[in-house]
Amino acid sequence: MSNSQQNQPAGYVPPKVWSQKNTYGGAFGSMNSPVSGARFDHALPIGKHPLQLYSQGTPNGQKVTILLEELLAAGHADAEYDAWLIDIFKGDQFGSGFTAINPNSKIPALVDRSTDPVTNVFESGSILVYLAEKFGEFLPAEPRARTQTFNWLMWQMGTAPFVGGGLGHFYAYAPFKIEYAIDRYAMEVKRQLHVLDTHLAHHEFLAGDQYTIADMAVWPWQPGSLYGVYNTHEFVGVEEYQHLLRWYRAIAARPAVARGRVVNRTSGGPGEFLRERHDAADLDALFRSGDVA
Repeated sequence: MSNSQQNQPAGYVPPKVWSQKNTYGGAFGSMNSPVSGARFDHALPIGKHPLQLYSQGTPNGQKVTILLEELLAAGHADAEYDAWLIDIFKGDQFGSGFTAINPNSKIPALVDRSTDPVTNVFESGSILVYLAEKFGEFLPAEPRARTQTFNWLMWQMGTAPFVGGGLGHFYAYAPFKIEYAIDRYAMEVKRQLHVLDTHLAHHEFLAGDQYTIADMAVWPWQPGSLYGVYNTHEFVGVEEYQHLLRWYRAIAARPAVARGRVVNRTSGGPGEFLRERHDAADLDALFRSGDVA
């Protein structure tokens, strides 16, 4: 049997030059495109606070809202923010207003209107660093601890595509199941979980004994997304990693994390999602009543 006969689909051989010939199904397949840029005109709303967040409560979106809620809990009143929903399942990220902030059409994106001219910040890791430096919190000044924080922040940014675009996509979103792809990414995700578990056996937090933006970046992804959006926790045996789970549960118990993780989410049980947030009172009311907002 020739190699081409073993390929999927049978007989497939990559052409010399790629061109798009299929539109696949699935949650995101139909909106994928090889070109960037706005697909329609849409001005973004602007709220009352200097910090304007345009996002959705995915793991990447949660990183930023968790940090903002932690900053508020630490007493930084200037960290008040408006969080506007960008529904990526409906293609909101391709509107002209959003692409003007982030030409890569990915959430989250932040506009700091306290500066003149305004400052546009995109990529979740960049937003975390920008806010941590702006308010002087959750990013250590001491060089070794600061470097450790960046080590783990960059680790998260490098590993997330294997969790989301890799295992998460092929396990949960692809229009058909491909054993090779799922096995490849499951193995890599389990390796990542082992990296974290081994490190956290000897450290309270990722950067050592300080809670930092590195923890906020990793927590929604590993293992948060495996329990949540991708529902792969049993498949990859998350419960095996006891040191990781100790850390995960300790962070989940922080009130600011509980608040930040529900912002810009569009589904869940009572008290588990808040489509938009424009004032601390929005979250206060959600948690006080347990009602969906």
